[in-house]
Amino acid sequence: MALLELKDLNVAFEIPDGEVHAVTKLSFSIDAGDALAIVGESGSGKTQTMMAVMNLLAENGSASGKALFKGEDLMQMNAADLNKRRGKEIAMIFQDPMTSLNPYLRIEQQMIEVVMHHQGLTRAEARAHAIEMLRAVRIPDPERRIRQYPHEYSGGMRQRVMVAMGLLCEPDLLIADEPTTALDVTVQAQISQLMTELRAKSNTAIILITHDLGVVAGLCDRVLVMYAGEAVECGTVEQIFYQPKHPYTKGLLKSVPRLDQPDDSGLEAIPGNPPNLLLLPEGCRFRERCPSAHDACRDTPPMQLDGQGHAWRCFLGPTDE
Repeated sequence: MALLELKDLNVAFEIPDGEVHAVTKLSFSIDAGDALAIVGESGSGKTQTMMAVMNLLAENGSASGKALFKGEDLMQMNAADLNKRRGKEIAMIFQDPMTSLNPYLRIEQQMIEVVMHHQGLTRAEARAHAIEMLRAVRIPDPERRIRQYPHEYSGGMRQRVMVAMGLLCEPDLLIADEPTTALDVTVQAQISQLMTELRAKSNTAIILITHDLGVVAGLCDRVLVMYAGEAVECGTVEQIFYQPKHPYTKGLLKSVPRLDQPDDSGLEAIPGNPPNLLLLPEGCRFRERCPSAHDACRDTPPMQLDGQGHAWRCFLGPTDE
């Protein structure tokens, strides 16, 4: 049984202009100890998928479908049962540390209350554990800095605190939303190594939401590519990086700088813009931006499978360009 399995997840938001369809019939699963990357442009539905799983959508948001965690549907749980799992069994590193940390509380209080509540540690034990975790994410002088407030930390250091908080209880599932965005490359490598060690030590599954395909290659086993709220391709890291099938995935890969390309080769940007989620087009949602679009793309493309776990939502076959 998969650790987490999403079945036909839909996420929508009511706004004055109508209903925004942020995620449409999304299905995927992840096993214990695996690492899955969810990639795509901003607005593709990556973060809102996980916010729906955690029941943290904005007040104007709604979700339907199933999110089975250890066989239990998170979407049907009451707040009390869900709170028992959040933080302990499922942890999330949020994208924006500026708004995720309480500015009125010291870092110490924000970290130790989670461990005391879920693991039953004393205040002294929880504080010692929090200090060790801050040291693991390379916060200098953690014994002193744990007593400080968030505004006394730089943006990158606040992000490291968020990573430390996510790892405190060694959860079964760690959801990391752009965990290394505000960090320099050396700290990025350290955080990635820390999450890799957590997988090895605790058999923790990781869902990584990111734009950084380099981080994906070093940390993850599988990749889910999203576009305009839909899954358009899913496969192993090797399949996605070396044998991409969907034109959108190919466009993403071509827009990333590469060391094995000449300096004057330039980057290939994907033309156009993503569709308006209020007025989604008929058929393939990538049609207007796709260099391979043809008449059949006015219909909804099928999800094709190659028999090796590689799937893509397109009329193009395995050998088509």
